[in-house]
Amino acid sequence: MRCRRARRASVGRPCDHRLVPLDFTAIDFETANNSAASACSVGLVKVRDGEVVETAYWLIKPPLGYDAFLEWNVRIHGIMAVDVVDAMMWSEQLPELIAFAENDHLVAHNAAFDMGVIASASRASYVDTPSYDYLCSLQVARKTYSLDSYRLPSAAMAAGFEDFEHHNALADSRACAAIVVHAARRHGASSILELAEMTGSRIGRLGAAAVEPVETASLGGISTSSISG
Repeated sequence: MRCRRARRASVGRPCDHRLVPLDFTAIDFETANNSAASACSVGLVKVRDGEVVETAYWLIKPPLGYDAFLEWNVRIHGIMAVDVVDAMMWSEQLPELIAFAENDHLVAHNAAFDMGVIASASRASYVDTPSYDYLCSLQVARKTYSLDSYRLPSAAMAAGFEDFEHHNALADSRACAAIVVHAARRHGASSILELAEMTGSRIGRLGAAAVEPVETASLGGISTSSISG
């Protein structure tokens, strides 16, 4: 299953219409099992000047040897082995992912998990890991809001993004984008680098250098952004 469409819509609070000159691509993965290599879907959201301009979603056939669908994961995201029979392999879809993200900073909620998926699935598929700089919206949320929980639904609600289909990779990417844009408005940041500096968040590096963890280990390899609950 592949879905790609152009769309322009605010990702911040409905009552806050201040434009933010922020460009990035939000990304989220779901996995078939507890291996980060077992990507079975991806959601991508392109943001330009603080607004969503394009989204993409597709299913992925996990690399051979990492393609078992565990009941726990299926319960979380609803994707089964039969759903990915005709899907592209990781190595086949990677060029499309790269073409969508272009040279953007990537943003994800608990980015260590999602960047780990890219690195692990690429390694398992014997293809080069693409190089990207990335920001963790979980880190940003912790320096922006005062919440009991910083799981994705809670942080997204603080950003005015509610009632989304949690554990759907595209919906989670939209929620992540909303957090980052709303946080940038609050802090007065005009770029991902500026937002990272203002919140004391680290810009990570994916690619030739090893993926450095942004947060502690994810929950069982599920693309829940670990703190997204």
